[in-house]
Amino acid sequence: MSHFEHQDSGSGLIARCAVITCSDTRTSDTDHSGNRIAELLEEARHSVVFRDLVPDDADRIRQAVQDAKKNGARLIITTGGTGISQRDTTFEAIQSLISTDIPGFGELFRMLSWEEIGAAAMMSRATAGLTDDAILFALPGSRNAVELAMQRLILPQIGHLMAERRK
Repeated sequence: MSHFEHQDSGSGLIARCAVITCSDTRTSDTDHSGNRIAELLEEARHSVVFRDLVPDDADRIRQAVQDAKKNGARLIITTGGTGISQRDTTFEAIQSLISTDIPGFGELFRMLSWEEIGAAAMMSRATAGLTDDAILFALPGSRNAVELAMQRLILPQIGHLMAERRK
């Protein structure tokens, strides 16, 4: 099987997804990044089965991820709280749930971000990994960062990720 045939093996799979916004300042009316993630997933014909907006608090973030999984989400995307300020706790919360890292996601995200925003890309702690029953992505809260991660990295690979995870 060629690389392209292997990668295409999951095309057409519909993922059950969750979108969790982690922010002390966003409301449902101002959650442009979370809304955009949900829009992009639905446009790609994936199912958004869970949405939440929680404060940037590690315990609340971990609970939201658990709630998403209880609602059947197998692809969970958070937005916000991946920077380096003292209130940014999403990275630590997500890392505590991950059993297997997907380091290439963060590396590629920062490389692509470098092309758009230069050296400030080094401050992003965007990350991804696996739990026993879900794939987690933690994205920055900026709408531009969400567009980049979703369009260039996550959406093109969802089917393949889900197929590999089922093996």
